[in-house]
Amino acid sequence: MKRLFLVLAFAANPALAQVGIDQPWIRATAPGAKVAGGFMTITNRGSTPDRLVGAASSVAERVELHINVHEDGMMKMRQVQAIDVPAGGRFELKPGGTHLMFVNIARQIKQGETIPVTLTFEKAGEVKADYAVGGLGATGPGAGHGAMKR
Repeated sequence: MKRLFLVLAFAANPALAQVGIDQPWIRATAPGAKVAGGFMTITNRGSTPDRLVGAASSVAERVELHINVHEDGMMKMRQVQAIDVPAGGRFELKPGGTHLMFVNIARQIKQGETIPVTLTFEKAGEVKADYAVGGLGATGPGAGHGAMKR
């Protein structure tokens, strides 16, 4: 019954079916940390480009979209207003590259937890995802990675 509802919901709103979130994960944080990095792969199954324009989570005051750039021989982080996801393409947010920055986190984020995040896309609207929490220095998603919800 639930599966039928999702199929009907996607059929009624094609933009919802267009964006998929694969392997959403976030690093655990040390006690007292104020920021955390989040990662995932966004898949756009639609025939038109879309853009990730925002994110929110109850564990952070705000969630920003960040890129890493080489500037004056140094790697620097910069906040951006949107992340483009090409039609029929994918975009990976990963350590050392584009990522979500959870700012002013309310508490320590511990390995093994699941963190709910709402992603906002220009065309697809809101997409909810459960982010699996990996180890403090994790470089990729571990077993039992998070799952997308609608």
